[in-house]
Amino acid sequence: MLSLFMQKYVSLVSQWATLLVVSGVFFVISFTVVLFLLRLWVRWRAKSLLPHLRQDGKGRQLLTVGFFHPYCNAGGGGERVLWMAIKALQKKHSHVSCIVYTGDIEAKPEEILGRARQRFNIVLPKPIEFVYLRRRQWVEACKYPYFTLLGQSLGSLYLGWEALMNFVPDLYIDSMGYAFTVPLFKYFGGSKVACYVHYPTISTDMLQKVTDRTQSFNNANFIARSSFLSNFKLMYYRIFAYMYGVAGKRNDVVMVNSTWTFNHIQALWSAGNITHIVYPSCDVSEFIKIPLEKSPVSKERTMVSVAQFRPEKNHSLQVKSFAKFLNSVGGDKWLYRLVLVGGCRNEGDSERVEALRELCRELEVENSVDFKLNVSFDELKSCMSSAVLGLHSMCDEHFGIGVVELMAAGTVIVAHNSGGPKLDIVVPFNEEPTGFLADDEESYVSAMKTVLNMSDDDRFRLRSIARQSVSRFSDEKFEESFLAVVDPVLKSIEGNGGK
Repeated sequence: MLSLFMQKYVSLVSQWATLLVVSGVFFVISFTVVLFLLRLWVRWRAKSLLPHLRQDGKGRQLLTVGFFHPYCNAGGGGERVLWMAIKALQKKHSHVSCIVYTGDIEAKPEEILGRARQRFNIVLPKPIEFVYLRRRQWVEACKYPYFTLLGQSLGSLYLGWEALMNFVPDLYIDSMGYAFTVPLFKYFGGSKVACYVHYPTISTDMLQKVTDRTQSFNNANFIARSSFLSNFKLMYYRIFAYMYGVAGKRNDVVMVNSTWTFNHIQALWSAGNITHIVYPSCDVSEFIKIPLEKSPVSKERTMVSVAQFRPEKNHSLQVKSFAKFLNSVGGDKWLYRLVLVGGCRNEGDSERVEALRELCRELEVENSVDFKLNVSFDELKSCMSSAVLGLHSMCDEHFGIGVVELMAAGTVIVAHNSGGPKLDIVVPFNEEPTGFLADDEESYVSAMKTVLNMSDDDRFRLRSIARQSVSRFSDEKFEESFLAVVDPVLKSIEGNGGK
């Protein structure tokens, strides 16, 4: 009886196993067919989208280059790279038509280009096309209080699909760090794909902070204090890092903005053979025009910071260091001012500004700290030219365009001792120092005192050397490096007769 039961049991299990295998194979085949048909449909549909971008008035075939930049009107360093990349392509290639996928639906094209002219002094030689995306809220960090990286990445797929449905370019460039959109355009749109990485979505430093249970802006204190939550988050980060690498390696070419970013992308994507360091374009030409005065015109000593009001910029470290510095100078407090210059993109940024104002009141330095929000290019130069010292406080800043601009403007820089400033910018030039590095309140205060106690001659020499050093990050160098990477991709598209 027992033997008969076991035979029936084994037979039943075998039948179910066979059914599961057949069902699995059927599902895989069906899913593959659906994806293949969807790919054919997307490519067939793409031929009818914005046809005026594919031919000029003389009937000549044009190559289309699409930049995925949902926040193109933000006014930060990433946006300067976007406009300079488009300008470089337009200057060299008359047969290239450029498109920008943007979520700035409230801004008209002329307003977006006007802001680029106002903020960066960039004027494009030819018109471009804007494809407006209405689902940008799905990549907003505030929408995902937990599992933010995963939420934003899935949201980027949704936003990327909207972009794909609106236009399929010959070359797709993710210029804002949404790596998961790359496979969409490569496999469904048939586009050549590239990216410019300003900052990895996840980095080995982030993994290390969770491993070490270090509290930071992206590792909450209650998680850092819990062994269980830290291990769970570490597992989540590792799975996400693997998927991020899978998506990133789909690129045909990868551009990164610094040595720090290169090292992290190489660790995560293992794509060293297609990865190139292309230092971002910095508007050094305009800042270099600011006269270098050996002696300060005013008795007042101003420190200036230029950075968007995002949490990772760590403006609070600047305010606290400045307050501690003022407490150390005694009765001469009135001589010193801190000016915080930056862009406010949304309500979250505005709330951070208000929190900084409250911090200033708590530390009793509100009368010595000025906030300059969304200023014009001319006002930005004015703030820099009147400053003796420039401050930067973001840990692991991917590059640091603001640092380069401050050095070009003639301020003595005190930057965070990490990331791009440490590895690429505030480094010796012709074997001479170009600035100072710090990483906590005490070291910032020490650097402030050193700079302000230097003789006029020593400070003038340091400022002069620093200004000379930033020629490595000029517009001309960026155009040369960017085109050296992108031109072979364009030639391969031309060689294939388009997509």
